[in-house]
Amino acid sequence: MSRVAIAARPAQQADRVENKPAKVEAFVRLFNEMPVGNLVANLTTKVETFEVAGRTFPLTLNDASDAPNCYICCPSGAYIDYAIDETRNFAAHPLLRRALQAFIGACAPLVRASGLDHQVQVNNWLYSTNPMPLLDRQTVAALRAALVARFPDHAILIRSLNEIADPATIAALKAEGFRMLAARQIYIFADRSAAPAMTKNMKLDRKQLGATPFERVGDADFTEADYARAEALYNMLYLEKYTPLNPHYTARYIAEMHRRGIISLAGLRRPGGELVAVTGLFENGGTLTQPIVGYDTSLPLGEGLYRMVMAMGQDHATAQGLFFNMSAGAAGFKRRRGAIAAIEYNAVYAGHLPRRRRMAIRAMETVLALVGIPLLRRFEL
Repeated sequence: MSRVAIAARPAQQADRVENKPAKVEAFVRLFNEMPVGNLVANLTTKVETFEVAGRTFPLTLNDASDAPNCYICCPSGAYIDYAIDETRNFAAHPLLRRALQAFIGACAPLVRASGLDHQVQVNNWLYSTNPMPLLDRQTVAALRAALVARFPDHAILIRSLNEIADPATIAALKAEGFRMLAARQIYIFADRSAAPAMTKNMKLDRKQLGATPFERVGDADFTEADYARAEALYNMLYLEKYTPLNPHYTARYIAEMHRRGIISLAGLRRPGGELVAVTGLFENGGTLTQPIVGYDTSLPLGEGLYRMVMAMGQDHATAQGLFFNMSAGAAGFKRRRGAIAAIEYNAVYAGHLPRRRRMAIRAMETVLALVGIPLLRRFEL
C-alpha cells in the first residue's frame, strides 16, 4: 500500500466530514487486498492513501487507457455515456431528447480532448457521492503541489462538491486554480433540529413503515445470504431499472464494507425469509450518504419499499444529528420529503498540463455553466 505524506499543520476548525484515518485505511486495505473487479465489477482503478496537512484521503489513480470505465473514475463516462443515457428521462419529448443527444455528441470531442480520464482523484470513496472535508487555501496549495509533483501528466480531480456543504472549500479551490465543472443536481436534507418539520409524504412514509408486514433488519442482523440478496436488490434498482452504467457493487463488496465498519446496513425482509429491501449508510463525521439502495422491483409499488428505506436514512440522520446528502435522482420524491436542491461540481486542476487539455477543460467549464446548469435546474436531473 503506497502512501504520500506531508508534514501536518495545526488543526482546522471543525467541519462536517471527518475522514477518520482508520476508516480510510480500512477502505484502502480492502481495495489492495482484493481485485477491484471482485468488489465493483465494472471498475478499473488503483486505490491508495493520501495524506496532506493532517488530512487523510482515499486516492484513486487512472490512466486514459482504463476507459471505458465506471463514471466514478472516468469523466468521459459521466459527461458522455451517462449523460446520453439520462436522456431517457425525456422519452415523452422525442424532439428535445434528440436535440440533447445531438448536443452531447457534439461536446464529446471536447470531453475527450480534456484528457480528464487520465486522472488522480482525491477523496474518492468510489461512491456516486463522496462528501469532502473542509479545505482552506493552504491545504489546497499543499495538495496541488504534492500531486502535480508525483503525477505530472494527470489531471487532479475532486468530485461531490456543492454550495450548501462546501462553499469555503469551493472558494479555496477556485483561488488555487481549480476549475468547477457542473456535474448534476443533488438533494440535501439539512434540517438538523431534534424534530425536523415533517412533510405530508414523510408522515405517510413513517405510517407505512410502522404498519408494513415486512420485518425490519438491523445492522447486526445481516447474514451471508443477505449480502448476496442485497446485491440482487441493488441490481434490480440501479442497474436494471436505471442504468448499467452505475457502479456494479458486488455481494463481496457489500459484505466487506460492512464487516470492516465502513458502512452500516438496514433493510426489510419477509417474516423469517429473504430481504425485500436494503440500504447501505455511509456516516463520515457529521455527514450521511446512502450509497446503496435496493428493493424487489417485482413487488407492487404500493408496498412502499423505496419509500421505507429512504425514511430509514432520514430517520438515522435525524436521530444522529447528521447532514444528509441524498445524492441525485428521484427529484420530486426527495423535494416532497424536505430536501433542497444544489448543483454538484467536479473540481479539476490542470495548470500543469498541456495547453490543449487546459483549453478543453476551460471550454467544458463554460459550456456546463451556460447550458448544463440551466438544464439541470429546469429538468431537475
